[in-house]
Amino acid sequence: MIFFKEFKNNHYFSTRLNFIYNMKNITKCSIAAIAVLFLSLTGISQNALKKAEAAFDAHLYFNAIELYKQAYGKADEAKKAMIYYKMGVASEEINDYKGAQQYYEKSIKANYENPDVYKHLAEVLKGQMRYADAITEFNNYKSKGGDAKTADLGIKSCELAQQWVDNPMRYKIEDMAFNSKAKDYAPCYSDKKYQTLIITSNRDGGLGGQDITTGGNHTDIYETKLDKNGKWSNCVIEPPAVSSPVNEGRGWVSKKGDMMFFTRCPEEKDKENKCGIYLSKKQGSTWGPAEKLPFSNDTVNFGHPCLSSDGKVLYFVSRMSGGFGGADIWSCTYDAKSNAWGQPHNLGSNVNTKGNEVYPSISDDGKKFYFSSDYHPGLGGLDIFVTEVGSDGKLNKPIENMKYPINSGYDDFGIIFEGKRNRGFFTSNRENGKGDDDIYSFYLPPLSFNVKGNIYCEGDQTGKGRGEPVENVKVKVIGSDGSITEANTGKDGGYTFKIREKNTYTVSTETGKSSKSSSFPKDGYLANKDVRVITTVGEPVSKDFQADFSVKPVVPDLRMPQILYALGSAELLPESKDSLNYLYNILRDNPSTQIELDAHTDSQGKAASNMTLSTARAQSCVDFLVKEKGINEKRLIAKGFGSTQPLITDAQIAAAASKEEKDALHAKNRRTAFKVLNFDFVDPNAPKTPVKPTKHKADDEEEE
Repeated sequence: MIFFKEFKNNHYFSTRLNFIYNMKNITKCSIAAIAVLFLSLTGISQNALKKAEAAFDAHLYFNAIELYKQAYGKADEAKKAMIYYKMGVASEEINDYKGAQQYYEKSIKANYENPDVYKHLAEVLKGQMRYADAITEFNNYKSKGGDAKTADLGIKSCELAQQWVDNPMRYKIEDMAFNSKAKDYAPCYSDKKYQTLIITSNRDGGLGGQDITTGGNHTDIYETKLDKNGKWSNCVIEPPAVSSPVNEGRGWVSKKGDMMFFTRCPEEKDKENKCGIYLSKKQGSTWGPAEKLPFSNDTVNFGHPCLSSDGKVLYFVSRMSGGFGGADIWSCTYDAKSNAWGQPHNLGSNVNTKGNEVYPSISDDGKKFYFSSDYHPGLGGLDIFVTEVGSDGKLNKPIENMKYPINSGYDDFGIIFEGKRNRGFFTSNRENGKGDDDIYSFYLPPLSFNVKGNIYCEGDQTGKGRGEPVENVKVKVIGSDGSITEANTGKDGGYTFKIREKNTYTVSTETGKSSKSSSFPKDGYLANKDVRVITTVGEPVSKDFQADFSVKPVVPDLRMPQILYALGSAELLPESKDSLNYLYNILRDNPSTQIELDAHTDSQGKAASNMTLSTARAQSCVDFLVKEKGINEKRLIAKGFGSTQPLITDAQIAAAASKEEKDALHAKNRRTAFKVLNFDFVDPNAPKTPVKPTKHKADDEEEE
């Protein structure tokens, strides 16, 4: 990216990255002078090194490399080290990082004394994303007497870059089909529906022919449109009012579509020309004559315009005095009363540095500000950064690198977003592109979240059926977004639901008569009170959440924790009320069940008395659940069985060896149990209108 690099040298101003770095906007006159000098040296001087130096100083880097190769054989050892260094710089300027690396390494091996060779080697290694090797060379640069602050900043940048590459962002990027083998860069939406783009390109078919400063074509502004099939059309050059025989750089169309701001670099003969910002207004279906903005004077370069959505603030790049070193981002405000743009203001040291800050853009809502920089810690070359715009319009919030894969070791710049959607376009000259600079699309795919699990059988008192999958259990998922999703488990007892990011969900189960497993196929299952809370809020990666449940089969004699009564009485002891909470929870979690509560005594005492006592005890349990816990009395039936259904027979008790053992066996017969009669109860106080499930948006529908 020859244009980028020359901006660093503060020699020319680029129309592309062009203006990014100071495109070699040398006048034809000065180019001619350089050509005369070069030819003179070629024809008169026999000193190959002088020829190479002249080409290098004229920024003719391709020629310089070849001439340095010719000069190398006749040079002494000290000059050979310098020649390798200069060849490395020239290779770096044209983005041949691997070639530059080899030359810098040879220069070091030849004992080149300037510590800058280590800094340059570190930079080209960083550009190849070889961050560990780059850190080594930044340390060498510091130890050889180089600037410690620069070295430390480079080391920090490499450490961060390696972290970002190891933990990439979820963005998906794609090289666009409309790119050419030339330079294509600086996309901008030019309609409200985000279906038209303008780009800058020096592809064949432009108006200006070959640019003698670069060897390529002049750059022009082109337009491409999205068709009904979602494909972008071939690029069409903008009319002559915008595109011209000289270089045009980044264009920016107002939100209303009535104005286009763009960079233009005149090439008037016998004049030191500067790139400036021009404005063309819409006239019918075409663009009217372009006029240079008044503040864009001829003493310094201006470019990379970007207009806020409300049309009030224009951002641009310049090396005006009052900046922080390299190219800075400035702004000016439109005054409706005077119908003029105000004086430029530097955006300040939070954004601008002694490096180069270029290609500003601002979100449609005016809350996010984007730009590229080669100084703020990044992955290499130009990186894209973002910061928030304060309520006062200032950019004092922390700067954030957009990280990999938006950024790379090469130059990444000129990002735009499609409104509030997390997608858009940017420019990069990374490897494997179609041309030098290519335009890439990017989008942030939605995170994929699922909640899945299995419903298992708890088993009965003997352990029968434990761990079996339970079929026909309703699993309900309720989201904080108001969504309600439910489904029944299949024979495998499993379920899966797709859930969305930035939401919290509760997962619960409902069982009934139709719930079954292989060991308990007929009488149904009881649900439990287990409710799982799952949240996708703050989850940075796609994830499956596991939520398993166990449910209790309905069996003829469902035991409860021991219920104690006063001696010879139906009065519940305080600790028995705690035991009855077990049954209360089952009734609460299974609101359609009707329960028979059974009380049993041992065989000691008269049968009639035992029957009366057991019936009273069962009723005591029912009364507690109805009066103190609020269970509908129609759901409960109390029944006493006296000593008619012992778990342990009298013969078995009589065979016990001691009185203590006999008493323990009698105690097992004194019990309270329950059975589920049906799942048919309908609460008359339940809401008459059922809650309707809320349908999720389609998975591919993005939130605004």
